Amino acid sequence: MSANDPFAVVPFKVPEQFRAFTEMGMFQARDGYQKFKDAAVSNNGALEALVEQATKGAGDFTSKVIGMAQTNTEAAFAFTRSLMGVKSLPEAFDLMNAHARKQLEVLTAQSQDLAAMTQKAAAAAVEPIAAGAAKAFKPGV
Repeated sequence: MSANDPFAVVPFKVPEQFRAFTEMGMFQARDGYQKFKDAAVSNNGALEALVEQATKGAGDFTSKVIGMAQTNTEAAFAFTRSLMGVKSLPEAFDLMNAHARKQLEVLTAQSQDLAAMTQKAAAAAVEPIAAGAAKAFKPGV
């Protein structure tokens, strides 16, 4: 080793306790990494199932919303046709009142259906991840 070399390392003896402590830390780090890697690989299937369930849920939700929009549009056209046939202003107000009441009931039922569908889809989508997490964090695995 040259005295002028700035990159030269001064040789010294590492105490045995420090060496053992360092080796134990490296072993624990490797073991922890291996467990993490194994969990990540095994949870890959759970992530794929999550995406599949979320996609299915979104498709079902979209279909349901389109069906509801069609129902509501048909109801609006039927109301308009009925409104064209009224003979007096009080009859028109009665018809509007009845239509508004019916639409409120329909919209309430539709929103409850959508809420239930959303909750079911969310539960189905999260189920694979929850199962994978329970397996990954189970003591002794």
